[in-house]
Amino acid sequence: MRRTTVAAPFACLVAALGAGCGGTDDASPDTSSTPAARSAGTLEALWRAPGEDVAVVAGTSDHEVGANRVSFLVVDKQSRLVEQPTAKVWIARGLKQRPFATGTARLESIGVPGGESADDVGGIYVTTIEASRPGTYWFLAEPVGGRRVQALGTVVVRARSMAPSVNDRALPTRTPTLASTGGKLAELTTSQTPDRALYERSLAQALAAKEPFVVTFATPQFCQTRTCGPGVDVVSAVRKRPFFFFFFLLNFEIYSDNDPAKGVNRWVKEWRLPTEPFTYVVDRTGVIRTKLEGAFSLGELARAVAAVR
Repeated sequence: MRRTTVAAPFACLVAALGAGCGGTDDASPDTSSTPAARSAGTLEALWRAPGEDVAVVAGTSDHEVGANRVSFLVVDKQSRLVEQPTAKVWIARGLKQRPFATGTARLESIGVPGGESADDVGGIYVTTIEASRPGTYWFLAEPVGGRRVQALGTVVVRARSMAPSVNDRALPTRTPTLASTGGKLAELTTSQTPDRALYERSLAQALAAKEPFVVTFATPQFCQTRTCGPGVDVVSAVRKRPFFFFFFLLNFEIYSDNDPAKGVNRWVKEWRLPTEPFTYVVDRTGVIRTKLEGAFSLGELARAVAAVR
């Protein structure tokens, strides 16, 4: 098992079960554990099973009715990451209700070798939660292997996500490019190792070309979660892979004039992004086929790209 101390800002989430910093869900688990709850096979009974009760740190927050990609960290009481290749997942509508679904979360590696740092976070668990209606869904994650721990979390589901989602049409925003800035790369990215190919086209131009593309809204220098830099590196790495050369790949910063004091820029507002980073895979007809909120792996993005080749 790889155990890593969680660096800020991830540490600000450790004390919360379920929602991330500034999350909208204020639910807290009932700490009672009755024989009736155990015998009923509730989510609480699973949580109260032998093993350490630990925290989930949410990696996604923009969920809607339907299938949702949900990512999270598992953190023990010493603020160390608990990382195993997989984790069992149970999902219920309440702590004292029986799970209505089970699944597997897989640990996905963040970033690429030699790329931007992710605060010593090597990977993040990713699973799918199917939500039939809006509300708060509870889930329990138990990493497979090593010492036994149970991590409890919640997912708040809206009728519709705030940001554009799968099957929505991408917005033809006139984002800046190398041409529009006179070749001034520093105006387009805060990355320490920028890939010029990510700044050659605007969103409007990519859509007009009627070719598939990947767009990531991320600011490597000012990212609140320190996973934006790794995400931009992953997008750049996919561009260099064989057979993906025909994809357009785009990166756009978050803040006006790359200055957090000025607030988010107009394309973030137009796309209604509640957090960052957000990454989308768009097909040649302009329809969003994959939405990746927060951190993601090279494998996740490569599979999403391959699906719309």
